[in-house]
Amino acid sequence: MMWKERYRIGVELIDEQHKELFHRLSKFIGIVQNDEEWEQKLDEVKKTLNFMQEYVVYHFDDEERYQEEINYPDIEVHKRVHAEFKEEINEYARILEEEGFTEEKIQELGARLMTWLIMHVGKADQKIGEYVKAREGVQ
Repeated sequence: MMWKERYRIGVELIDEQHKELFHRLSKFIGIVQNDEEWEQKLDEVKKTLNFMQEYVVYHFDDEERYQEEINYPDIEVHKRVHAEFKEEINEYARILEEEGFTEEKIQELGARLMTWLIMHVGKADQKIGEYVKAREGVQ
C-alpha cells in the first residue's frame, strides 16, 4: 500500500478518506498489473473506476466543507483543483466507454490517478494541516 504517515494532515476524517483512496488505488494498480487475462480483470477495473468517480466526489465535498468550517484561505484554489480532477476522471470514463477499456488506457489512468493523489495529498492537502496547526497555536 502506498499510504505514508507523512501524508497525514491531522484531521481524522480527511486522513481516513485519503487512506481509503490510496488503498483502492493500490488495489486497482495491482489488478491492472497482474498476469490474469485482460477480460477477467475488466469487471474489477470497471468497479474500481466507478468507485473512484463516486468516492472522489464524496471526499472532495467533505474536504471542502471542512475548509469552509476553518475559513481556509486557499479554499477557492483548492476547489478549482478538485473540480479539474473530477473532470479528468469523468473524461477518462467517457473515453473508456466510447473507445473500450483497453489495457493501455487503463494503465495510463492508474498512473495518472496515483501521480495526482501523491501530489495533491502530499502537497496541497498538507497546507490544510499546516494552517490548522498554525491556527491552533494562535488560539
